[in-house]
Amino acid sequence: MLIAVDVGNTQTTLGLFDAEGTQRKCWRLKTSREDTSDDILIKLHSLLTTADYRSVHIDHAGVASVVPALNAAWNKALFTITGKKPLTVSASQEHSIPLSIPYPQTIGADRICNAIAARTTYGAPVIVVDFGTATNIDVVDQKGAFRGGAIAPGLMLSASALFQRAAQLASIPIEAPKQALGEDTKGALQSGLVIGTACMIEGLVGRIKDELSIQDAPVIATGGLSTVISRATDLFTEVDPSLTLRGIYTIWHDQEAVNSD
Repeated sequence: MLIAVDVGNTQTTLGLFDAEGTQRKCWRLKTSREDTSDDILIKLHSLLTTADYRSVHIDHAGVASVVPALNAAWNKALFTITGKKPLTVSASQEHSIPLSIPYPQTIGADRICNAIAARTTYGAPVIVVDFGTATNIDVVDQKGAFRGGAIAPGLMLSASALFQRAAQLASIPIEAPKQALGEDTKGALQSGLVIGTACMIEGLVGRIKDELSIQDAPVIATGGLSTVISRATDLFTEVDPSLTLRGIYTIWHDQEAVNSD
C-alpha cells in the first residue's frame, strides 16, 4: 500500500491507497510546525491502529508539502514506516503535465497534484478550486497544460481576522445561509463569509473561462471547506475532497512506471 500525505498550512490530509489505486482510508490532522519525526510516527501508528490498518504492509509513501519546516520530519517518519525514501512532489521534477507558466518552479506541490488528478479524472480543460488556508484556483487548458490560476485568502483565514477584531462574532458557526440578505448578525456574517467566498470564486472562474475560451470546462471543488462553499453556489461540477491525495498517488504511479521500463 501507499500512504499519501498532503501537508497544508492548517491541516494535513493522509490517504491510504491499495495496489489498484483505490483509496481505502482518509484522515485529517491539524498541522503542527513543531512536530518531530517521532511525533509524526506516534500519530501515524495511532491512526493506523484505530482504523485496523496497523498490520497492513505500507511499502510506499508520497508527500506534497507547502510547509518546508516539516519536510525533513515527514520524510524521516515515512522512511521509518516503509523502509524507502518517500516521493516528494515538487515543481522542479518532471511531471506528466506541462507547466505552461513563466516561473514553474514557484508552483506549490499541492497545485501540481490538483492539476494532474483533475486532468486524469475529468479530462481537459478543467478548473480546480481548492479551499484550504488559501483558496487556490488551478487551471488546466484545452491542451492539458497547467496554466496557473489565482490565490486568495481562505475562508477561515478571513473569518479568523474578523474574529480577532470582533470577538463576539466568533461563536457563530461557519455555514451556508439560506439567503444572501442577512436579517440578523448570524445571517449577515454567514452571508458575508460563505456566500461572499462563493461569489468571489464565481467571478474569478468566470473571468478565467473567458480569457482562455474554456466556457465548458468542469469546475471541481476540493479541500476541507469545499462542501460548505458548494452549498452556496451551483458553480461546481463535482465536489472531490480527495483530489490532492489522488494526485500524489498518480505522480508516484507514473514515476514507478517510468522506473520499471
